Amino acid sequence: MENIDLSNIDLLKIFEQTQGILVEYSFKFLAAIAIFIIGRIVAKTIAKGIAKALKLRQVDDTVSNFIHNLAYGALFVVVVISALSQLGVQTASFITIIGAAGLAVGLALQGSLSNFASGVLMIIFRPFKLGDYVEAGGKAGTVEDIQIFATQLKTPDNKVVIIPNSSIMDGSIVNYSRKATRRVDLKIGVSYDAYLPDVKELLTKTVQANEKVLHDEGYKIAVLELADSSVNFVIRVWAKTPEYWDVYFELTENIKLALDENNIGIPYPQMDVHMQK
Repeated sequence: MENIDLSNIDLLKIFEQTQGILVEYSFKFLAAIAIFIIGRIVAKTIAKGIAKALKLRQVDDTVSNFIHNLAYGALFVVVVISALSQLGVQTASFITIIGAAGLAVGLALQGSLSNFASGVLMIIFRPFKLGDYVEAGGKAGTVEDIQIFATQLKTPDNKVVIIPNSSIMDGSIVNYSRKATRRVDLKIGVSYDAYLPDVKELLTKTVQANEKVLHDEGYKIAVLELADSSVNFVIRVWAKTPEYWDVYFELTENIKLALDENNIGIPYPQMDVHMQK
């Protein structure tokens, strides 16, 4: 077995080179850790500052939370790349790999990305906010939560409906809560035997007696149509949006009682059958 001659090897030189490399990479490693820790703190501070600024401008909580998380995520990625660059990692290749992986994931999750994009648009344009009663995505309910991928509604019978954001943005949205007032429309049918001026006066008194009706906004009571078995009146009044159904139900009940007290009939569809022998 051949013996290795160690006399030609400068052990001291190898030790010095090794020591120099260790010192150099130790400083780089400590610098990378410092960049990561300090950068993370700075990213959190900036993101919180943005969120506070948005709240001072009375921006909706959903919008401020989304921008806060987005800002922190973007800054955190910059911090990680800076720390890796300090260690000597080729960040250009690293970014290329991330981009390729992101493209592959994006192709596999096209539906989710569509929901994400729709969520961003909803955050920006704000067709509704938390607490609004809306029709969207083929469903109706009160908005309980607006997330990045889906929106949560609560129906009047206390069911929870989760709707993908893309379904909402691809269709029409009806917001019943955006305006402070809403018009209440009622159609009342009376008998052809009834004297129309008396009916109109009775309906007017019933509307004027309701305290929840916004009388300053005006109202309309008129003959709508001469139907097959009744003369139909239309009643259009204005109410505060939260009191819409209260006005609707109260007027319907009070009009029926008023017509009954004045012996004014409300016809209903009926059929007369004649039998011949």
